[in-house]
Amino acid sequence: MNTHSVLEHALTEILHVLNPLREDLETRMQIIDELRDAVSTIDSLRGATVEPFGSFVSQLFTRWGDLDISIELSNGKHISVAAKKHKQSLLGEVLKVLRKTGRFSRLQFVSHARVPILKLESRYHQNVSCDISINNLSGQMKSKFLLWISLIDRRFRDMVLLVKEWAKTNNINNPKTGTFNSYSLSLLVIFHFQTCVPAILPPIKDLYLGNIAGELIGVRADVERRIEEVSFSNITKFRRERRVNHSSLSELFTSFLGKFSDIGNRATEQGICTYTGRWEDIYTTTRWLPKTYAIFIEDPFDQPQNTARAVNSSQLTRISEAFSNTYHRIIAPNQTRNTLIPFLVRREISHFFPVAAFMNPMHSRTYRNSHHSGDHASSKFQKTRQRRNLNDTDPQIAKQASQGQRPWNRPNKMAREATRPSEGQKPKLTHTLQTAQPNNVTSQRPVKPSKGQPQQVWRPKQSDI
Repeated sequence: MNTHSVLEHALTEILHVLNPLREDLETRMQIIDELRDAVSTIDSLRGATVEPFGSFVSQLFTRWGDLDISIELSNGKHISVAAKKHKQSLLGEVLKVLRKTGRFSRLQFVSHARVPILKLESRYHQNVSCDISINNLSGQMKSKFLLWISLIDRRFRDMVLLVKEWAKTNNINNPKTGTFNSYSLSLLVIFHFQTCVPAILPPIKDLYLGNIAGELIGVRADVERRIEEVSFSNITKFRRERRVNHSSLSELFTSFLGKFSDIGNRATEQGICTYTGRWEDIYTTTRWLPKTYAIFIEDPFDQPQNTARAVNSSQLTRISEAFSNTYHRIIAPNQTRNTLIPFLVRREISHFFPVAAFMNPMHSRTYRNSHHSGDHASSKFQKTRQRRNLNDTDPQIAKQASQGQRPWNRPNKMAREATRPSEGQKPKLTHTLQTAQPNNVTSQRPVKPSKGQPQQVWRPKQSDI
């Protein structure tokens, strides 16, 4: 096998491990329901809704991905606005209620952040980490837009999952330590796809001309519908007129690492702008002045915010080295699956691969220094089982998500209560997922049909607009 062929097989195997199972989706929905129940008991949040966003909504999450939650305050049909101090006060009340439930651990109130956040973990659901904020409609719209972008090309989602795992492996996916957050990594993948030849993705301005975060005022349903209609129309137009890029996933991953190998030097003069789809000179882009950051990755939906503002100069040097070192590793001759995988995935998930390939001393260092290390990290992985492959995103799911609906059908609370076993009765899983689930999640077992009815096998659809 040549180098690209070996890498292609390794990346495919990694995706098998990273892709979430149906039970991972169910777990997150149960957490959301528990949070909804808790919030409904707070008088000051009467009428508020609990809505997921982030990688869960954009379907860019792995089986160990975090869960982002926004508590949207009630304001009739109009988009609600709340001052920072009011958000801090409300999150403080949420914190007290969640402590009383006993269902969450590691509760931490980050009150003085730019966006106040309540961080926690679920005790009973695979230790999934959650970040709760107030009125984060902007975050919800960004998540939906990333979901729509994934409809353009299936390789976008695969690349984001691979890049985020690689970044965690190299300890450059943690803004607390001065490195990238996951949103910045997703924007880097978008930028790479915009600057490929031929381009896989268009500049964001060709999909939506404007600053979405600044337009979230007025009647919410009208605003969201307008953004969706304009974006889908432009996505359809781009798909119809584009030149198809036939690069394999391994070729795209290799060129991604090569493109940003000198990011430390280039960032001193130029910023990454996915809105225009090109490098922009920092000192001639007036909206970025004065430059006070080690690297500038503009948020295309909330200009001119810098999504990489947490990155510092010393860590940027290490980030650049991580790109360069991995790039030279994967293009070196005589590479095998066992020499590649340790540089691309964390040691914590090594036991999910059929044959352990984690003999590289780099991983001992990575494992010790990683913010995921220790017993806490192990508990996040120990309850997951059996790899499954994923397929493209269903456009119907994207439309449901853009309308604020759940992107899948599942029983409501009353239905679940009705199916709970009586005292002394053995619990039984009685509810089944319907066919309108995201088709990037597969079940471990088929649903047993009723007597006299043929068994129906759920099969994913090919993504399309």
